[in-house]
Amino acid sequence: MRFSDELRQRAASTWDKEKAHPFVTGIGDGTLPLDNFRYYMRQDYVFLIEFCRAISLAVAKARTLEDMGWFAQMIHETLNMEMALHVSFCADFDITEEELLATYPSPTTWAYTRHMINTAHQGTVGETAAVILPCSWGYAEIGQALYVQGTPKDQPLYTRWIETYNSQEFADIADWLRGFVDKHAETAGTSETEAMERAFRISSQYEYMFWDAAWRMEKWPV
Repeated sequence: MRFSDELRQRAASTWDKEKAHPFVTGIGDGTLPLDNFRYYMRQDYVFLIEFCRAISLAVAKARTLEDMGWFAQMIHETLNMEMALHVSFCADFDITEEELLATYPSPTTWAYTRHMINTAHQGTVGETAAVILPCSWGYAEIGQALYVQGTPKDQPLYTRWIETYNSQEFADIADWLRGFVDKHAETAGTSETEAMERAFRISSQYEYMFWDAAWRMEKWPV
């Protein structure tokens, strides 16, 4: 079994709960309230900025030019595709790019991004790949699953979102990242593979928490 499959298997209950979360299913059937989706889009924009910072550390730590190029492509896809999608979506909601940039991270967004940045800064390139994998792989998996079940006919914004994450470009990036984690694990010692598993597991939990925070429209207590 591939190492990434082992990681996925160990976190299966979390991933199953993520797919069944009412925020995710609400996108799929078009019933998610638009205010919740607006909240999510603003927080995800903030998240993606920090996600790119974590990937940039993988570029710096990668051992080969080919690996550097793939991580750089991940940054390109995120900055020039996902974030452009966010700006476009938010324009449909009358949210300006200036308002996006002024969005303050929720407690969950803050904690998740600190987990990624701290792991990428202090850990190996293998740990960095593992900490970002649940986001890349999870979104591709959710996009594919929602597309297969049929996009919501009465909510074109959600259809656009599903089609974006169902795209071959996102699937290719997730597949490459899985392959990188597998390849790196082959030569990593026990302590490093354990650190990679821990980073993956915690990120998987944060992925669920991120959807849940958007469902609750989480705010700071004071």
